[in-house]
Amino acid sequence: MSESFQQSAAKAALSHAPHCSSGGRLATNQAPGAGEVNDFLRTFCAALLGLGAQTARVDRNAARIAGAFGFAVDLAVFPKHLMLSVTSADGRERRTSVGSIKAGAPDFRKVASLNALGWSIVDERLSLEEARRRLNAILSGQSYHPACVRLMVACANAAFCRLFEGDATAMALVFAATLAGFYLRQLLVRWRVDGKIVFFCCAFGASLLAAPGVLFHWGSTPQTGLAASVLFLIPGIPLINAMLDIMDGHVLMGFSRAVQASILIVCIALGLALTMALLGVSSL
Repeated sequence: MSESFQQSAAKAALSHAPHCSSGGRLATNQAPGAGEVNDFLRTFCAALLGLGAQTARVDRNAARIAGAFGFAVDLAVFPKHLMLSVTSADGRERRTSVGSIKAGAPDFRKVASLNALGWSIVDERLSLEEARRRLNAILSGQSYHPACVRLMVACANAAFCRLFEGDATAMALVFAATLAGFYLRQLLVRWRVDGKIVFFCCAFGASLLAAPGVLFHWGSTPQTGLAASVLFLIPGIPLINAMLDIMDGHVLMGFSRAVQASILIVCIALGLALTMALLGVSSL
């Protein structure tokens, strides 16, 4: 009697014990629910959009990741928010949520890393916990050093000046103006100043530093230097994304990005015009 009782107790204990994998580790990786997948995708997609990815890329990554976990996803992207709905394969479980898109400086290194993470989830069959850990590591990773970015942008803008037939004096003025203007932009962004004010102030500051070439007739192409001093502010990435979104059928998002980029271009023009008005420069 006691022996049969002990056997029954042992079987009951084994039935309640956690199952172990062949490697001796506890099998803690359970299939994620729709809510967990929804939370992950909301963070993932909002990060991609905020870093400057086009809408079609975000849509493809969301569908790829959701499919890897056995779900289908419907994604709607708006200028400042996104809405996504995750549905299980049998249709019994559905979660819908809305997230905010925090616009920041474009960072294509992080965009490439997030895109690679989407493929890793499919190819390596990552668990949701591991995918979330890698996502947090990518988003919290350091970008390029601000001083290095300033130097590279200044060199690129000086090269633009040369591309438009600017001489060495104009290139030097553009280099110095861009270095100071981009530093001002980094400060204003850090202080969370509105983007339109940032572009206006930076255009005014950079063109003001390049204006002495026109006033004192330094070099043979001072007007080229003044015009090129604000080229580093041109929102090229939003304009390209706007065109790609419209071509991919995301007309609402593409039109919104085009309008926002156009407003920034107007702010740049106003900053340059203010410098010309204050210093009496009539033409470029």
